[in-house]
Amino acid sequence: MSTATADLYDEFEEGIQSLPVQFRSFGRRAAFDGPIRTIRCFEDNALVKATLATPGEDAVLVVDGGGSLQTALMGDLIAESAVANGWAGVVIHGAIRDSVAINGLDLGVKALGTNPRKSSKLGTGEVDVELEFGGVVFRVGAHLYSDEDGILVER
Repeated sequence: MSTATADLYDEFEEGIQSLPVQFRSFGRRAAFDGPIRTIRCFEDNALVKATLATPGEDAVLVVDGGGSLQTALMGDLIAESAVANGWAGVVIHGAIRDSVAINGLDLGVKALGTNPRKSSKLGTGEVDVELEFGGVVFRVGAHLYSDEDGILVER
């Protein structure tokens, strides 16, 4: 991503949404962007694992984990799979684990925080559905931009 989110917001103010939720940044890619794919799940990362094991084609996976910090929805092995499959980044409205290992990967990751506790693996949730958190709507195929200043999503 070559244009800062602040500059993008100034240019497209009416056509872009700014996510006010304060995420922590992980991974070596401080800035990333791409078309959105989505998952809604709660304390169950089976769909996250399965999706990131498919070709990402520089997309960004947005995971609505309901803001739960009780369990991690992604760890280092799943993040390594995302890198191997060409994902640009992952935004998790929830927690991750293995943050030190993830910080060494060529992947952009935004999450609310960390928790070493693993999640269940029942496969509950929904893939490629419209999500909304922080007053921002995430539609499959819409473009997401992320850098040190925050996250923008096209309307």
